[in-house]
Amino acid sequence: MAESLDDVPEEFRAAMENVEIVVENWPDAQTMQLAGVDRPAQLLGFYHGVPLTRRDHNYSLVLPDKISIYRMPILVRCRTPGQVRDMVGRVVRHEVAHHFGIDDDRLREIGAQ
Repeated sequence: MAESLDDVPEEFRAAMENVEIVVENWPDAQTMQLAGVDRPAQLLGFYHGVPLTRRDHNYSLVLPDKISIYRMPILVRCRTPGQVRDMVGRVVRHEVAHHFGIDDDRLREIGAQ
């Protein structure tokens, strides 16, 4: 996963603020509900937090936002280590985009989803 973060352009990595990236086996029920999915295998990653574009002067002394990457749903979809690497990279970039305030509709518009 570290190499996937390395693939995020430096200007974006440098601008990431108060966010941690973690790998979890499966999403929990609350996250699945927030994402609008019925089965845990449907969710590959999730951004938990306040996007940079929505932070204001009141955003201080808060726990870091979290980007969760879900290991088992990714492994279920991939057959080779190369596919896993590619999928993790796409999921990391997708969730980092949410950190910068880019929603799913915009990601679809630009062909990044």
